Amino acid sequence: MGNRPAAGGGRWVEVDPDRMPRWLSGFAERHGAWAVVGADRVLELRAEDGASAECHAPPGTPHWDGVDEFLAAVPAAGPLGLLLARRGAVAVGVAEGGELVSSKVDSRYVQGRTAAGGWSQQRFARRRENQARAAAGDAADLVARLLLPRVAELAAVVAGGDRRAVDAVLADPRLAPVAALRAERFLEVPEPKLAVLQAAVRQARSVRIRLVDP
Repeated sequence: MGNRPAAGGGRWVEVDPDRMPRWLSGFAERHGAWAVVGADRVLELRAEDGASAECHAPPGTPHWDGVDEFLAAVPAAGPLGLLLARRGAVAVGVAEGGELVSSKVDSRYVQGRTAAGGWSQQRFARRRENQARAAAGDAADLVARLLLPRVAELAAVVAGGDRRAVDAVLADPRLAPVAALRAERFLEVPEPKLAVLQAAVRQARSVRIRLVDP
């Protein structure tokens, strides 16, 4: 379960869907009985002592209405496509439940930014741009190979890494059906590797809770 500051106050925690009933019991033990104060896309709870919890269902979760349906729906999220990208590195996969059922990881060299000034700065900048464009093209090929054939089955596509790199990959016209499934959730991950992709499945499937203490 993650724990990091949330913009606007409070902190984010990530809870496995199957652990949500236990988490709600612990929330009541710590803060007193709670009541539902909102259930429009986000399950909002308010406890006796004033603590609040905004529970965001994982991408691909079936429609729900109320706490019981929320608890039943979040473990039933459909198959997810995953796209992680950072400068020259990409990881693409399909997850069913908590398992990564297909995946591909690749990397291509893209030089870092050069210091300002110097006679060769523009040449390095052009080279870097060409390398980044080639890397995005290679990544788009992987997405087309792994995700396009299953796009009709996917409940959502979850991206992560560097937003600019992800946007460059999904700008490929072939990937319009994949881009249309892109979820709002964006995963913060290091350089994409197989282990990072496997860990991203759990992140993508978790219930994200913005917890504000009284």
